[in-house]
Amino acid sequence: MQSITGKIWNLKEPEFKDLMHMSQSLGLSEIVARVLLNRGVKTEEAKQYLEGSLADMPDPMHFKDMQVATDRIVKAVNEKQKIAIFGDYDVDGSCASAILIKFFESIGVTATLYIPDRMAEGYGPNEYAFEKLKSTGHNLVITVDCGCVAFDAMEKAAAIGLDVIITDHHQCEVDIPKSVAMVNPNRIDEDGQYSYMCGATVAFLLAIAVNRALGTKSNLKMLLDLVAVATVCDLVPLKGINRVLVDRGLKVLSTRQNIGLKALADITGINERPRAYHCGFVLGPRINAAGRISDCSLGSRLLSTTNEIIAGKLANQLHDLNAERKEIETLVQEEAILMAEKKVAKNPDIKALVLAGEGWHAGVIGIVASRIKELYNLPVFIIGIDEKVSKGSGRSISGVDLGAIVRKNKDILIAGGGHGMAAGLSIEKENIAEFEKRFLESVEKTVAKNPEILVPKISLDGVLSVSGAGLELISALEKAEPYGMGNPEPKFAVTGKLAYAQVVGEKHVRITLTDITKRRVNGIVFSAMDSDLGPFLLNNLNEQVTVCGQLKRNVFNGYESAQIQVLDAVKGQYTS
Repeated sequence: MQSITGKIWNLKEPEFKDLMHMSQSLGLSEIVARVLLNRGVKTEEAKQYLEGSLADMPDPMHFKDMQVATDRIVKAVNEKQKIAIFGDYDVDGSCASAILIKFFESIGVTATLYIPDRMAEGYGPNEYAFEKLKSTGHNLVITVDCGCVAFDAMEKAAAIGLDVIITDHHQCEVDIPKSVAMVNPNRIDEDGQYSYMCGATVAFLLAIAVNRALGTKSNLKMLLDLVAVATVCDLVPLKGINRVLVDRGLKVLSTRQNIGLKALADITGINERPRAYHCGFVLGPRINAAGRISDCSLGSRLLSTTNEIIAGKLANQLHDLNAERKEIETLVQEEAILMAEKKVAKNPDIKALVLAGEGWHAGVIGIVASRIKELYNLPVFIIGIDEKVSKGSGRSISGVDLGAIVRKNKDILIAGGGHGMAAGLSIEKENIAEFEKRFLESVEKTVAKNPEILVPKISLDGVLSVSGAGLELISALEKAEPYGMGNPEPKFAVTGKLAYAQVVGEKHVRITLTDITKRRVNGIVFSAMDSDLGPFLLNNLNEQVTVCGQLKRNVFNGYESAQIQVLDAVKGQYTS
């Protein structure tokens, strides 16, 4: 059945015997068992999945070079050498930097924070930064969330006598950059057991190792809020130890011990128990905002400060920058959509989009690429044209490997890399047209083998009655939290009479569904008027419709109720 927005709804049905076995053996409701089975969790794994412990964390020494890295840091601490933390400017890098800054502070060591300028220095370790750190008396640099392919910069560091420890989690090449040590769960010679960790977790494990080696008593558990924010925002799978780290980290976050996170939570009005949603959609974008359009160190400085006045100022600054980022993003997105509409009108069968514009800010092109990809369900590259170096960011659909396409076309790129679903590149202006040609050809070949990948789909975990979509179900589903990458929030279809539909704000729609017993459930459809969904709902009052979406708690004037965050709809009864 195709929906109002053109998507195919797929109801995922686990085997009945598996459903009953998990439900009865673990005392779970059938709906929670269904959700777990739909995410590939087996009955024998479910207890560990739901009740994992920090005791399940790997020993830091499980990882290659961890001992070497630890020994070098211990030497630096004992000899009072100057240490610098070199971090990436995204949320993961900001959190990882803050973890090490705060850890060193807790053991009486003042480490220098260095976050490269996105526009002037680009991504990752660079020769300019290392020369600057060396000239200011630093003996040791520890990279976080970056560095595993920074071969030229590491050669420079070695040449000027600057020791570097690389901690990272990105995909590596066969060769390792010249360094004292490289700790990365994605090294070619690692067993891959923990390849899903983010950079902040690697930094946290390093802190554990150094804490043990020095015999210090730093309370590292209080840094888990930073690990949780990074894990959610870096979109690594919420499986294995990641689930435990996020769960425990959210509990630490609720205590508001981190002055910077507290200031940001206060300014954004987070008053309830923090969830993964707050990390990914409230705190994360603000921590990220400076790295996109301003001083890239603001996020790390906020997360590592112990001064409430400074924290308040930085939180306000990041909040304002996020609003500015949204304005810049909106302008770029509007231009990109107009460009996309023209390309699609010219070629309705187009299989991918490359959209390039003068002056498009490099800090927002990734977000715009995500939005255009969602809008057209096509692989997309957004490129900000510059006379010297144009920068692009790509987002893909399942089945089209952007990283592989970028690697295949390095002969016309200045630089580039990525993975299946996202990639980045730097390119000379005159090569953009050739890249677009090759990109389209690659995607067309892939689609020819599997045309289904261009059909947008929504996976459903169940079909509910209006009376079934209530707080009791929401409470049951909370047992499978935290939700996020690899453990998506459950989606359900709900059928009822559309008793109410009204535009709220400029483009959202609020609805009410009722059943024959007069039970009702409310729903909210964000940005409904930007698609066919809004007009459909407004024009089908008192008709039977089926909506699909996620169940949320809604609190208004102290009264709590269930609400559907509607994603799509079909007319009449849904049939799988």
